[in-house]
Amino acid sequence: MCAACGIPTHMPEAGTGRPAVIPPEPDLATGSPAGGRAVPRFAALRNRDCRPYLFGAGLAMMADNIEHVITYWVLWQKFHSPALTGFEVISHWVPFLLLSVLFGSWADRYDCRRLIQGAQALFMFVSIAWGVLFLTGSLRVWEACLLLVLHGCAGSLWAPAEQLMLHDFAGRDELPSAVRLNATFRSLGVLFGPVVGSALLLGLGPTAGIFANVAFYLPLTLFLFRTRFTGHTRDQGAARPRVGVLGSLRVLRDVRSDHTMVSMIILAGLGSFFVGASLQSVMPIFAHDLGAGSAGAAYGILLFANGAGGVIGGILLEVTGRIRPTAKAAVISTTIYGVTSLFFATTTSYPLAVLLVVAGGVANLASMSIGQTVVQLRASAADRGRVIGLYGMSANGLRAGSGFTVGLAAAAIGVHWSLGLSSAALCAGTLAAGAYALRARTSG
Repeated sequence: MCAACGIPTHMPEAGTGRPAVIPPEPDLATGSPAGGRAVPRFAALRNRDCRPYLFGAGLAMMADNIEHVITYWVLWQKFHSPALTGFEVISHWVPFLLLSVLFGSWADRYDCRRLIQGAQALFMFVSIAWGVLFLTGSLRVWEACLLLVLHGCAGSLWAPAEQLMLHDFAGRDELPSAVRLNATFRSLGVLFGPVVGSALLLGLGPTAGIFANVAFYLPLTLFLFRTRFTGHTRDQGAARPRVGVLGSLRVLRDVRSDHTMVSMIILAGLGSFFVGASLQSVMPIFAHDLGAGSAGAAYGILLFANGAGGVIGGILLEVTGRIRPTAKAAVISTTIYGVTSLFFATTTSYPLAVLLVVAGGVANLASMSIGQTVVQLRASAADRGRVIGLYGMSANGLRAGSGFTVGLAAAAIGVHWSLGLSSAALCAGTLAAGAYALRARTSG
């Protein structure tokens, strides 16, 4: 048995401790999992070790979004700066672009419990710092920018370690369920974060509200003191060399021969770059243009539909159990995401727009969770964190680019055309990535 990945048919390369053969992807024709064992529905929720993590992660993601609601409102009220508004988006996603692979190498090397706790501590520090600055009335632009960057760094530190913890909790057979349900609970956090954030803002005010928000990070932080899983307990025999900044980037060279993995990373990047975070930012314009009565109510419904789609998608995938983590499934779901975004950009019917946003949310969750699972299953234990970091760099870091493909382009050609063309580019790129993966598999 290979100590690096735990696959009985693999033999490690001499002197490296790494598998000579990449773990097999689930069969594209049958969709059966690699282990061949039937996995029950909601398997990760039945796992007593994984279940509290999922709930804690959902609360922490809700706290992340609560902070956005409160701080973005205060920053606009105090500074009325469009440039600062743009920086809010950039500071959130650029740390993923620059630091994900490095933080992935840390996840390979160190106890993932402590990395996640470090990220949660940084989240809490930032919330407390906001509260102190609100309380004293001394907030300045440079301080706001610093806290926004630290918040983004906390998110990028959390992401790779989280995926290794899910793999450790669930194992290979239950990993698809763990990744899907983790994405679903995160979608719940995104869905309810603005609701709870608005309630705290109106009920307690921004200062007390941001201090209260710290409590939502505590359940996950405290749970990680109790669990025995470290992110590496299933792969204790894997070699974990010390890796620096330059060494962590060698993962780009290591994965390029795996065409399926490369195609999953490309798919994630395409969705993030061409549509990504921009869809939410353009919702107010679409709500106004669709003319559905009160623009405020129409905007709120579209935002809710966007978040609800991710939750519905996760539940449907778990209930049906029919969609397996394969490259084919990832390509199809990403294509559907692109098509629904394209139709949303061109429709003049508000009810149809709501349905398209929900369908797009379902497809996007399916695409991201399937791609994430395929990448994890194919990565060797010794490099799993770095590979996940590379995937996160593409899936999250490139979201900053959607501000250019949709946001800035809208100033020149209009938001409907910019989103429509970006969605069409996403569809074309997805089909090209799918053809690349299929051709490589056929030739191999």
